[in-house]
Amino acid sequence: MTSTKTGERAIDALAPVSGLTLEQIQGLQAGRISDIFRVMPGVSFEDRGDSPSSSINIRGLQDFGRVAVVVDGARQNYQRSGHNANGAFFLDPELIGSVDVTRGPTANIYGSGAIGGVASFRTKDINDILRPGENWGVDMTGWYGTNNNRVLGSIFGGVRLDPTVDVFGGAVYRAQGNYKDGAGTEIGNTGNDIAAGLMKVTVRPADGHEIKLGGLFQDYQYNIGQFNRGPTITAAQRALNQGSSVYASDAKNYTGTLSWRYAKPDDALFDWNISLYGNRVDNDQTKTHHYSTSGAAYCGPGVAGNNISGCVGDRRSYLLDTIGLDVHNTSRFDVGNWQNAVTYGFDAFNDNVETTDSRGNSNITTPSGSRTVSGGFVQLQNRYGSWLEVISALRYDHYELHSVGTALGQTASSGDRLSPKITVGITPVAGFTPYASYAEGYRAPSITETLIAGGHATGGGPALFNCPDGTSGLFCLLPNPNLRPEVGKTKEVGVNLKYNGVFAEGDAFRAKFNVFRNDVSNYIDLVPSAPTMTMFGPFSQYYQYQNIAAARIQGFEFETNYDAGDWFVGVAGNIQSGRNTATNVGLATMQPRKVTTTAGVRLLDRKLIASAQWSSYAALTDLPAGYLPSTAYNLVHLFLTYQAAQDVVLTASVQNLLNEYYRPYAIPGSSTDGTSQNDVLFASPGPGIVFRAGLRVHFGGV
Repeated sequence: MTSTKTGERAIDALAPVSGLTLEQIQGLQAGRISDIFRVMPGVSFEDRGDSPSSSINIRGLQDFGRVAVVVDGARQNYQRSGHNANGAFFLDPELIGSVDVTRGPTANIYGSGAIGGVASFRTKDINDILRPGENWGVDMTGWYGTNNNRVLGSIFGGVRLDPTVDVFGGAVYRAQGNYKDGAGTEIGNTGNDIAAGLMKVTVRPADGHEIKLGGLFQDYQYNIGQFNRGPTITAAQRALNQGSSVYASDAKNYTGTLSWRYAKPDDALFDWNISLYGNRVDNDQTKTHHYSTSGAAYCGPGVAGNNISGCVGDRRSYLLDTIGLDVHNTSRFDVGNWQNAVTYGFDAFNDNVETTDSRGNSNITTPSGSRTVSGGFVQLQNRYGSWLEVISALRYDHYELHSVGTALGQTASSGDRLSPKITVGITPVAGFTPYASYAEGYRAPSITETLIAGGHATGGGPALFNCPDGTSGLFCLLPNPNLRPEVGKTKEVGVNLKYNGVFAEGDAFRAKFNVFRNDVSNYIDLVPSAPTMTMFGPFSQYYQYQNIAAARIQGFEFETNYDAGDWFVGVAGNIQSGRNTATNVGLATMQPRKVTTTAGVRLLDRKLIASAQWSSYAALTDLPAGYLPSTAYNLVHLFLTYQAAQDVVLTASVQNLLNEYYRPYAIPGSSTDGTSQNDVLFASPGPGIVFRAGLRVHFGGV
């Protein structure tokens, strides 16, 4: 698990850990990553419908690496600043073999930055395809969905050449047109085309040793931005109807991993893993539509174009290269009745950001730069008999970052810190394990937060301010090399319940409950200066990422599941709140309440599984000034899986059965005129009702 880097199940972890298996994921017929997380407490997403990327939020924390996202051990650190979340990753759900999520900095040994938590994705592998006794196997999946022409096709196959060599590969194609929300409004540019390929080679050169070479390529073709929804002649009409520039986007994600794993049951001293990885996101965008009819859409004699986004035909690109290393080992030994495990290791990664925008504003809002983050840790896990467990850990983090070069000269910063963790759990009676935990996490400032500098372009109107670097605009973005890293300090109390044979032989009950408070000191936020009077009224001249005093996030999370074999039911959710303690204003990234109830039956010798899922969400209304609250909403989904033959499975689903209109997150207002950012507002609603039907076929042999 990500909480301890040792092999244990989520129900046994003394931490807020949740997991999803391949079987659970396949039954959901997910259209995007967020679809598989409805049952997971404390996890939400701030996704735009016109972008297929995913922006994950854990316990109200997101952006700039507050949640560490890893795919096969490779960090996903892509970020582009704009009218969207400041952090995203690209991963098609059809590629996923399992998911492991730890909420809060209790996973501090996993890596730097994760004060919100860790989301670890494992892509499919040969053991997900081959059945017992098979040496080769192929799985083919296809489905079609309504709203609007949603199609998926995938093929994964592997061959075990001999007990020491496996070869596995797969491909995915997914496409859809623009969907309609629950109110019947077509959401512009929500269509996309996605293609992906996966390859893995596994070699076992000696007993206990496994070397795995993996490669993943994904290509996302989509248009981001929103068209006007009505007349934009007057200022009031523009505030109500004006969309944004539209960009044809081609995002390519390359991930390469090389790992060496060693483990033998009779070797207590060595249980280690060495992982080397590289990840590249290359997002090339070409402007295809301008949001007004002012004549600034096309460049030509006397027409300079829009100074935020350039002209139709202009190109911009966002390139992030990440390389990293992770090494850790666990040694086990007994002292009397104490069973002990010491896990120790180090990790490091380097981000290199290169933004190119020949005529627009992107190279100011997403600056180029380089950052190296590294750390080492040691963890001691002690068990006394079957009733006491103590986990203590200490992590050291260090970072350095610098700009490529600016008009004001090079900007650089660095820092380091020790972060402790202690967890104590007791099992006074079998199946009942309460625990208490204190953990600290450390997040280094990101490249954008530290280096952002220059005038935010006006879009064609008059510049209100001149900036220190010689640019001018609506306001000035200032770098801050003196930013201090964020430190999350989480206090947590929880209980794990695990019982078999509760009401009948063969049934099982599992539950996890926990309450937490995360005090984040030196919380980093974009802060405006005091307003200055201009020809258009009072406006803030400067915006800068600064350390506010602290943010406090607290809440209650729960997961329960009862499985009687022929039927099952589970309830999971969270109640949480977060505030800026300096201003006593709520954080704009919270999901205050989510409760998901899942129930189903297994019929016809358990070949037919029918289930229903109801998720209830509260609106976020405790917000900074200028935000439009999210909506309260209820989503009901139906799922059906039928094993028609040994190698043939039919699937069907109805998603958003009630055809509910919903906006799952708060919408920020403009920093200059207080109006809603309409491109976010228009793109934020989720799809209305969707019907899907699919087929999965397996081939295999010896």
